[in-house]
Amino acid sequence: MTLSASHPLMDGRTADSPLITAYRGGTPSRRPVWFMRQAGRSLPEYRKLREGIAMLDSCLDPALASEITLQPVRRHDVDAGIFFSDIVIPLKLAGVDVDIVPGVGPVLGAPVRTAADVAALPALTEEALEPIREAVRLTVAELGKTPLIGFAGAPFTLAAYMVEGKPSRDHLGPRTMMHADPDAWRALTEWAADASGMFLRAQLEAGASAGQLFDSWAGSLGLADYTRHVAPASTRALDHVRDLGAPLVHFGTGTSELLGAMRDVGVDVVGVDYRLPLDEANRRLGGATPLQGNIDPALLNAPWPVLEAHVREVLAAGAAAPGHVVNLGHGVPPETDPDVLTRVVQLIHSVEP
Repeated sequence: MTLSASHPLMDGRTADSPLITAYRGGTPSRRPVWFMRQAGRSLPEYRKLREGIAMLDSCLDPALASEITLQPVRRHDVDAGIFFSDIVIPLKLAGVDVDIVPGVGPVLGAPVRTAADVAALPALTEEALEPIREAVRLTVAELGKTPLIGFAGAPFTLAAYMVEGKPSRDHLGPRTMMHADPDAWRALTEWAADASGMFLRAQLEAGASAGQLFDSWAGSLGLADYTRHVAPASTRALDHVRDLGAPLVHFGTGTSELLGAMRDVGVDVVGVDYRLPLDEANRRLGGATPLQGNIDPALLNAPWPVLEAHVREVLAAGAAAPGHVVNLGHGVPPETDPDVLTRVVQLIHSVEP
């Protein structure tokens, strides 16, 4: 199956955009840039819009999710919108008891730690994803030639939350489970892979022009554990969308030693966090994979000359790769001055691709 003829990638709206061109290894008309977590906490208009509305409720209100997605595109002139949602939304839509607790993060009503717990998990249905499709449709109708990036949480990160029942510093629970009960672990990550894959497919079919798989916690793993116990599920998640032909990106934090294995689950682009220079990432990947990244978010609050020099270093290092989409090496910190982000975008666009 392919995308519909009216999809932005198919009808001429986004196929030649700077973002998609760079994702596909071409030379864009200007250096493309977008920021992880650009839609959200750093924007005063976002905080005003979200007053009195719980996080997951805002994700499941199509008009609200669409407006939040559009806010940073209007403000910063970034080259893509990133769909405003949360990686645990597929769990919520499947009927899992999960909430986002302010100041804590995702919290489950009951952890999932045994084979019986996994077997009792409800299945996500296509019908439950309709609010996601509607939010995407509303968003792409407003974005015009600017592509929307859909996203999903990678199975390991989802499973890590499910096993711990809440955020964890060292993810000891899931790392133990993959060895102590590998069959239950495999079943859990396959469930998570199917939920995330369906979530991402709903976004792409409804109009997103690219998809990104976030493995926020993969950096807690060694290469052997990642390859054996995690990569197969990430491959399974992406299998849900490969036939659509949209560019696919894989990003994790603390994953400098995993970049090759993360690419090998079958993606077009690898996101690199702030810990590894892009020219070194390009070397490790054999010079054949477009890259995304990797301005250090900590420098967004540094004096402008320091930040400008750093951005130019990132641009120079990224030029080694066959394609480069500028981003942060993690998400926008909530205390970031939005005007600084706008200025960074202007700087990036001023440098010849």
